Order: sequence, then C-alpha cells, then structure tokens
Amino acid sequence: MTITSAVRIADRKLIVKERTILDGVQDNVVANAGSTSGPAEGVFLGAVFNESNYSHVVSLGNLRDVRFMACFRFKLWWMAQKMGDRGRDIPLETQFLMTETKQGSRIESDGAGEEDQIVYTVFLPLIEGPFQACLQGNSRDELELLLESGDADTKTSSFTHSVFINAGTHPFATITDAIRAVKLHLKTFRQRHEKKLPGIVDYFGWCTWDALAAGGTPPKFVIIDDGWQSVGGDPLKDEDQTENKNKPEPLLRLTGIKENSKFQNKEDPTAGIKSIVNIAKQKYGLKYVYVWHAIIGYWGGVRPGVREMEQYDPLMRYPMVPKGVPEHKPGWKTDALALHGIGLVNPKNVYRFYNELHEYLATAGIDGVKVDEQCILETLGAGLGGRVELTAQHHKALDTSVARHFPDNGIIACMSHNTDALYCSKQTGVVRASDDFFPRDPESHTIHIAAVAYNSVFLGEIMQPDWDMFHSLHPAADYHASARAISGGPIYVSDVPGKHNFELLKKLVLPDGSVLRAHLPGRPTRDCLFSDPNRDGVSLLKIWNMNNYSGVIGVYNCQGAAWNSNERKNTFHETQAGAITGIIRGRDVHLIADADTDPDAAFPVSLKILEHEIVTVTPIKVLAPGFSFAPFGLIDMFNAGGAIQELRYEEVKVKKGAQLSELEGNGVPEESIENRSIELVGVVHMEVKGCGRFGAYSSAKPRKCTVGSSELDFEYDSSSGLVTLNLSHMPEEGQNVHIVKVQI
Repeated sequence: MTITSAVRIADRKLIVKERTILDGVQDNVVANAGSTSGPAEGVFLGAVFNESNYSHVVSLGNLRDVRFMACFRFKLWWMAQKMGDRGRDIPLETQFLMTETKQGSRIESDGAGEEDQIVYTVFLPLIEGPFQACLQGNSRDELELLLESGDADTKTSSFTHSVFINAGTHPFATITDAIRAVKLHLKTFRQRHEKKLPGIVDYFGWCTWDALAAGGTPPKFVIIDDGWQSVGGDPLKDEDQTENKNKPEPLLRLTGIKENSKFQNKEDPTAGIKSIVNIAKQKYGLKYVYVWHAIIGYWGGVRPGVREMEQYDPLMRYPMVPKGVPEHKPGWKTDALALHGIGLVNPKNVYRFYNELHEYLATAGIDGVKVDEQCILETLGAGLGGRVELTAQHHKALDTSVARHFPDNGIIACMSHNTDALYCSKQTGVVRASDDFFPRDPESHTIHIAAVAYNSVFLGEIMQPDWDMFHSLHPAADYHASARAISGGPIYVSDVPGKHNFELLKKLVLPDGSVLRAHLPGRPTRDCLFSDPNRDGVSLLKIWNMNNYSGVIGVYNCQGAAWNSNERKNTFHETQAGAITGIIRGRDVHLIADADTDPDAAFPVSLKILEHEIVTVTPIKVLAPGFSFAPFGLIDMFNAGGAIQELRYEEVKVKKGAQLSELEGNGVPEESIENRSIELVGVVHMEVKGCGRFGAYSSAKPRKCTVGSSELDFEYDSSSGLVTLNLSHMPEEGQNVHIVKVQI
C-alpha cells in the first residue's frame, strides 16, 4: 500500500490533502519531509541558486483557490494582519501565513470525509543558518520566498529548510503542530506552554500605585519605563554647533548601568534605585517592580568613549534595514538611528553587559525587565556574521542573565516581531503583541484590538502575548479594558495621575490586586480568521479564550480604520455607520467541545463601531431529569468565569416517591421550575476566587446556598433561571477561595 503525504510537491504543484494550493512551483525549489519533526504531516521547502549571495528571492508558485491571513511587519518592530485571496495581496515582510480553502465545511461532523472539509495550510518562514526567511507576493499572484543574511559577506547558494508547511482540518491544531515541528527541527526556542510565565500576569499593574490603591483596585506590579537610566548624546562636532532647525534630535546612548540622578535618594545617593523599590514594596505593597531597557542598552545603544562603557568595547554600527521595511515605512532614511548609528556592545561582551546590568538591578530588588527595540539587531549584522547570528548571540546571553538574576522569569519582549528573535528565544515567556496604545490617535483603537488578536495567532504559540497598557479614563476605555480581560496576558494601565475610572477597573481587578486571567492567548474565533474586521464593513471580530470550567468570547466592531499601504499610516475609511450583526455560537470557543456543551447554541449580537460585548460560555450539567446547572462566575467582572477555580457535581440518587411529576424528558426544561421535591437531587461544589455578585443558571430554584459553613441568601429569577448570591468580601485571611455549595 502506498501512503501519500498530506503535504507534497508533485508536477510543480504544492498539493495539500489532495487540493492544489500553489501551482507553477519553480524547478529550483526543493522539498524535505517534515515527518521526523513531530506529529505534523508537513514539508520543509528550500531552494538552490546558481550563485552565492547574501539575498535571494524564489517563487513558490501561484496561489490557487484559497483565502489567506498574513502577519506581516508594517514597521521594523511590529506586525499587523492582512487578509486576501490573491498572491499579489500578500505583503512584504510576512512572518506568518495561513490559508483556507474556499470550498468545504468548517463543521467536522463524525464520519465526514476530509474531502468535504475546509483545509488550513500554515506557512512558517524560518531561520536557516545565518539567513532569515520571509514571504511576499508579487504582481503575478505568486508567493515568493525572500532569504536575507543582512551581511554582504555572509553568502550561500543552497537552502533546504527555509519554510515549513503544515496542513489540517482544524486551524489552531494545525498551527500548534507546525510550531512544534519547527521547534524540534531548529532546537533554538521553546513553545509557550513550556515556559514559566512571570507572576505579573496574574496581577494588575501601573506606575502611580498610591492613587489607584485609594480606589479599591491596588496594583501589584509596576514597570518603570524609559527615563530611569544614565544616558547622554554624542559630543558635538564643530559643524554641529550651528543652529539648524531641520537637524534631527540627538540620539541618546547609555553612559552607565546605574540609574540617573532623578532616581537616586538625595539623602543617600549610593542607595540608588533600591530606595524607590523599597518604598514601592514596603509602603505600597507592590509584589513586583520591573524596569525598561533596550536590548542594545538604550535607543542609541551604548556610548563609545565613556569610561563606564569601555569594558564592553562598543562598536559604532549603522543599520542596514531589510528591503521590505522601507516599502512600508520609507522614513527610515532620515531616522535618527540611520543617521547617527548605534553604539553596539561587542558581541563577545554582551553577556557580561547583561549580567552586570541585571545583577545591579536584582540587588536593588528589581524583579524583571522589559527589553525593548529587539528588532534593531537584524539591521546590525554586517561584518558580524549576519542578522541571525547577532540576534542569537544576544538572546542566548539575555536568556542566561534573566535565568540567573530574575528567577520568576521576569522578562517582557518588546518591539520584537521578527522570526530572528522569536525563533532564538528559549526563556522569554511574554511578548508585546502589537504597536503601542495611542490614547490621542482616534483611528488607532479599533486597529489595536484587531492587531493584538490576529498577531496572537502566531505569537501565542511561542510566548504569552501582552496586549499593552491602556487608559482607564478614555472614550475607548471599556473597549480596551474588556479586550485585556480576555487576552490571557498582563493587565496594566498608564493613567495620568488622578485620572482614573475605578468603576471600570473593578471589572478587571479584585480588591487584592489580582485579576481573573484567562488561560490561553486570546485569538480570533475560527470563523473570523480570514475575515477583515477593520476593512470589509460587514464583519465583527470575535475573540475566544478559556477558563478552568468555561469559555469566554469578546465581540468587537473594529471597522472604520486600518493601515493604509498607500499613505503608509493608519487612516480612517468609509464604512457602515450603523450596527453590524454577527452570530455567537457555543463552538466559537475552540476547546469548549471538551466541556460537553451544545456546540450549536447560537444567538445574534449587533454592535456599532467601538462597541463590544463579552459572553461567558459554560456547559450545562444535567443532575437529574429536569434539574440542570451551569455556573457563570462573578458576573460584574469582564471575565466572570475566571473566578471559578474548582467545580464538582455531586449527584444524589432520588428516592422512590419523590414528586417529580412536573418534569418531562431528560434534558433542560423549556422553562425554569420550582423544586417541589423534598429529595435532594444534587450538590454543586465550587471554589470561587474574589468577591462580588456570583451568578449561575439553574433550571430549578436551589434549596440552599452556603459559603463555608454559613447559609447565604440568594435570588432566583424563574423566567431566566438566573441564580445570584453576593460574596460580600474577599476570602478570609489564609484562604484563597470561597467554598460555595449549592443544593439542588
């Protein structure tokens, strides 16, 4: 018997589960089986060229009968999403590509053949040796593979494993299997579930903790952002002394690893930043303090010729930007980094640099670092072995230093959306998911929510995406806050001191400063993966996540603004001003089928631009004919179901003679009923985190509710089946949860 590979090249076609995805594959493209790299039924592609060079392009063929979703870099630092169905629409600098066949059904019913199902194909451009690969389209609707070393002296002509292609009938499983296969092949990174997440992800954070504590939402971590370090500009040359209004601002560089004078105690300057950390933790009860630094020290690197930096032997380098970046952002030629160059620590000394910096910080009580500007390394590889080699050296040193000095794995990656960085990091567990939150740019808010969700499809396989800070007192505050609540990542704000919306924050933060964090990266639901919720005028964006015992779906109208490839910036565009209607289904939560809920449960939701809705999806447990129960959680919180830490059903056998005459059938009754039976049908045991209104569905009015050893009053709405009870305070000291029992 002949076994045919699920993904293969035959007759110059890329064939995926007997469907042609690409045709006209070039003769110099080579394929290698991926079966030895885990469960994925994929294939590695490379290419052989006639001459060695530091940059190569090859066509992988014409895109055929598919829709695609691409994560591409629209800036050197950041990705965004693009959807389409033609090869020419695939952007330059695409780091991740997924396609969906246009024919077939998304419903995987039992016994259905794969020929009747939609097939998803994942393309992962990789790093191979000193080269980085990315994808792009051309005017002939071809999918091209671009390979670059970033160093004119780093050349080759032969590639065997530059792209990994995997296929399946479930998008999220197909992506996970593909990333696992790549991990086993490269052996240079780990997946998200293999990494320790730092403690900050379970707490609320900010930077002016005293004001927020007064509002009942005390932050437990703070990130001291750019501004604490000792920095300075280059010495002025004679020609720079004359005034020139068009002259760019001087580029600042690091002049020492210690803090500047603003962060020193005037009475005891030697105490340094430690005095601020002590105040934060001892006076204000913070658990974690992080500081910011660039991966090269500061924005302009470290300053050569300064005594404190001499030991690191810094080298002046001028960025060589990849070809695709200026096409998206042509301003690079006049950027300060390009004009003034970077003071780069000698790669031989980069571990010493990180180790001494982090040792100083850790001794001061700092718990972690936000490491910014990571993609700059790909531009500095000339003469140093190329972009991948330089990036790998830095990340190996960074991983080692963080593991040594910040045992909670205290690191956040930022401005790091290239595969050089992503595929070279074994330690980092949290990554910023998109460009910044821009409070004063009204066109940015819908774009931000869509970008973090779609980027998380790729980033979330490797790290936990961080959807960035936001302002709690802002016209789009609810919109941003609800998205952060279901993101699975850290939740923190950058409010102006004294300007806070505490009522909003109480939907996110418990009185002890903890949050109800969902377990996974928030991602678009399966039916939204190839829709364009920023541009098409008809689609809502649905984002799903999981808690211990329930799912959560956020629905957002993100229409009206998008990245404009012609103007090369975010712009508004004409769109439908009224509400858009979409459908929420139980099966929208990818893993909810494991919880035995009804996958076909559905209802409509209509939203205008910048409106949102959060829905808890929870399985219904039938305890006995006509007696059903489903807990929601703390219903005044955005992620209500995150409060339920443990759930157990105790079914009690009903004795003969129990009066159940009003019950019919074995499912959930059409209307909720009074429990007229004198017999106990079942007991629901729950461990609940936090405090506030707790809600659940019950088809019959409960007999009794208890919290700990005390009976608690509750309300029951017989028309909807909603049970509510008030957990008026946090669990007693020494306890993490309330023990709640509901007798049915």
